[in-house]
Amino acid sequence: MLDLKICPECGDRADAPVVLEGQLVCRRCDHRWAFRRLPLFALTGPSGGGKSTVGPALARLLSDEVVVLEQDVLWTGGLRDDVDGHPRFRSTWLRMAAMIHQNGRPVVLCGTVVPPEFEPLPERAFFSAIHYLALVAEPEVLAGRLRARPAWREWDEPRIAEMLEFTEWLRADAATMSPPVTLFDTTPVPLDTAVEHVAGWIRRTLREGRPASAAPPAGSPAVRRSR
Repeated sequence: MLDLKICPECGDRADAPVVLEGQLVCRRCDHRWAFRRLPLFALTGPSGGGKSTVGPALARLLSDEVVVLEQDVLWTGGLRDDVDGHPRFRSTWLRMAAMIHQNGRPVVLCGTVVPPEFEPLPERAFFSAIHYLALVAEPEVLAGRLRARPAWREWDEPRIAEMLEFTEWLRADAATMSPPVTLFDTTPVPLDTAVEHVAGWIRRTLREGRPASAAPPAGSPAVRRSR
């Protein structure tokens, strides 16, 4: 069963997965089964930071090592919830990434997300850790990139201002989040340099085999912003 929320023995579906001693445990029948508990890489940051540009190049460079995905492909239909933090959307992505992990390669998920939106979710149990690298840029550069986007993406001035505010908050609080978010400023560097930096971060983290991230503090706030 690739869907880790479903017990392969009795077919029960867990709302809150239980992991004990590296195995999933069914609350209904007590069946235990092994699974690959790999790290997830969140390539995050504000819109305009460079995720959509770095992601495709990263997929080509690391095609034999990781699976690179764009999170906005699921920003549709019933997953486009209006609840702070978009928990239905986030949970679906964690569930999908965990299934991909059963094929043996870690996922790099490109999209705006911060630890308070992933860490408290039940599906977080499927991962040994979630590592966060945020691509940011100077305000005038970020605003210019957003204004240059096609009209269908609807980046008007109020949305741009909101994204700049989010970026300022991220720069201020990244180091104190649980787990911390690493920042990389794409303003002064060419694309190839940014791609190599992100690839190096992924490879280095995989080599180091970091332990699972600490549990989020109680009452971690949700973050509201435009997508």
